[in-house]
Amino acid sequence: MMTRILTEQPIVPVLTVHHLDDALPMAEALVAGGLEVLEVTLRTPAALASLRLMADQVPGAIVGAGTVLSTDQYRAAEDAGAQFFVSPGATDELLKALPTHASLPGVASASEMMRAFDAGFLVQKFFPAEALGGTSLLKSIAGPFEQLHFCATGGIDASNMASYLELSNVLAVGGSWMLPKDAIEGGNWQWITELARQATAVAAAARPAAAHATATAAIL
Repeated sequence: MMTRILTEQPIVPVLTVHHLDDALPMAEALVAGGLEVLEVTLRTPAALASLRLMADQVPGAIVGAGTVLSTDQYRAAEDAGAQFFVSPGATDELLKALPTHASLPGVASASEMMRAFDAGFLVQKFFPAEALGGTSLLKSIAGPFEQLHFCATGGIDASNMASYLELSNVLAVGGSWMLPKDAIEGGNWQWITELARQATAVAAAARPAAAHATATAAIL
């Protein structure tokens, strides 16, 4: 599931919702700009209710939970309607609980990649990407970890996203650069839609349809 979703939608906006009233217009603005896979971080009191609203009321949105730190959070997010789950790291307990077909456990080293792979996760979250060495590190591990693919998150924005998406072992990138604080606080949802459109265009140029099809066929 994650392979298919991320191949078709290689940009994952990371949403931190502080006010429930912002949830629907924020999600609708992103979907209108072509970004349909939405990661709602479990960092605020409004997170689970926001996730449920988006999942129930935003057509076309694929809504997941981010910053999943425990099995209790995973179960709460699942109950709220999350379709996928993202963690910044992973404990043994969490790796056992998360569904392998619908989760991105966070990894930051070769050992962590191997541990997640051993638990059945072929697609992982590489985090924090830029701080760990970015595209250089991802290129260097492509050989020994040819079975693995990544959603790179952390320090990624409009200026460097294309360099990640051009890598054969990167299915997607995640970030919040298309969600400026000023736009959210001012209710300027059209600004967010425009930034989403720009990101979608960059992704399309970096990952043409033919390349998407080839990548999908190779790893499904």
